[in-house]
Amino acid sequence: MLEFFQLNYLFHQLRTVKSRGTIMDQRHTGLLYKKFVDEYEKHVKNKRNIDMTRGKPSVEQLNLSNDLSKDLDENDYLVGFNDYRNYGIVDGIIEAKQLFAPLLGASINEIMISGNSSLNQMFDMLTLFFLKGVPSVYVPWSQNASIKFLCPSPGYDRHFSICEYFDIKMIPVEMTETGPNMDEIEKLVESDDMIKGIFCVPKYSNPEGITYSDETVHRLASMKTKAADFTIFWDNAYALHHIYDDHDQLENILQVCKDHGNPDRAYIFSSTSKITFAGAGIAMFASSEKNIAEIKKHHSIKTIGPDKINQMRHVKFFKTYDNILKHMEKHSNILRPKFDLVLKMLNEKIDIKVKETVSWRKPNGGYFVSLDVMDGCAAEVIEKALNAGLVLNKAGSTFPYNNDPRDRNIRLAPSFLSLEDLAEAMDILCSCINMVCLGKISK
Repeated sequence: MLEFFQLNYLFHQLRTVKSRGTIMDQRHTGLLYKKFVDEYEKHVKNKRNIDMTRGKPSVEQLNLSNDLSKDLDENDYLVGFNDYRNYGIVDGIIEAKQLFAPLLGASINEIMISGNSSLNQMFDMLTLFFLKGVPSVYVPWSQNASIKFLCPSPGYDRHFSICEYFDIKMIPVEMTETGPNMDEIEKLVESDDMIKGIFCVPKYSNPEGITYSDETVHRLASMKTKAADFTIFWDNAYALHHIYDDHDQLENILQVCKDHGNPDRAYIFSSTSKITFAGAGIAMFASSEKNIAEIKKHHSIKTIGPDKINQMRHVKFFKTYDNILKHMEKHSNILRPKFDLVLKMLNEKIDIKVKETVSWRKPNGGYFVSLDVMDGCAAEVIEKALNAGLVLNKAGSTFPYNNDPRDRNIRLAPSFLSLEDLAEAMDILCSCINMVCLGKISK
């Protein structure tokens, strides 16, 4: 009997201690929450005007290419029987093809140089497919009202905008550490002939900074698809955009498609938009020789020739592919401190209790840091940041139809801001994350 009363007493004491601990923890959480609210209100009072929405090169990065604007002399635009000031050469000058072919992993017969925007090239390619169909199949996509594309998510918002413009139904596919979920993709494409393609940012993906594994590339190239005209839109925008010394490696999709008997499946896009001048670079794409020959026919109807003088400026500026790589090291040196600052402040400024519900990746390259806050909190964090003067991409923008099913992903674009403005931006953001997430935890 005595033992029973002793045990009952001990149990009562433990329950009392636990109850007091819970009350103390709630009081601590309440005081901490008030601290973050006070911090946030100071930011609102001292409202800034900081835009962190787009991954634009900074002025310092643009200045790296200022010599590109130097005039060409007569020997630079009179080459053999060609005068690059005149009409013609719809697929781009041979010198530019030779210079940039290694970037795309293509031969000079598998590459076209035109315009200044790879996004514009993707739009034009879809226009061609809707009007005429994919080369070799030639069934216009416009004949079907239910064209679908696979969209790895989180992903690039402008890819999603293009799909919406063409009324292409987007099917989100989960991103993993090795690229999009291939088990899911293979099931989908094998059973649905209305799935005509996939948008990929295969190296330093936007926004997560993931590079597709060799296995993922091979499975994309070799998988059986019910649609004979299935295409891979391979937007290799960040092929050379390393930030840290540990460079990611990406398999050559063009060669892998050939190896697996699907040489016409891939369309590779890139540009110098984040290499030289964002608004005055050159764009390029590559595919099989057969595809290039067919697309060249359509280009000859659309244009009498691209800006060959700008192409020659780039050739004269870089001279060799090795010089492009050296040029990109200068970009890395400018970007690295900014990414270091973002990662450092996320680690140091987010409260330890909140950090349990928040995650982010350190990318080896690209232009973004992908941040996942507590489920159900991204929209509120972004709204609070806006009230304090920090503009971020709207919630859900990294998912098709602006629908982030967990309302958690926020894309951070550090490149354009000065270190001073970036530090202020991250201070505001971390205050908002602490306040919103801790508020939800304490409920």
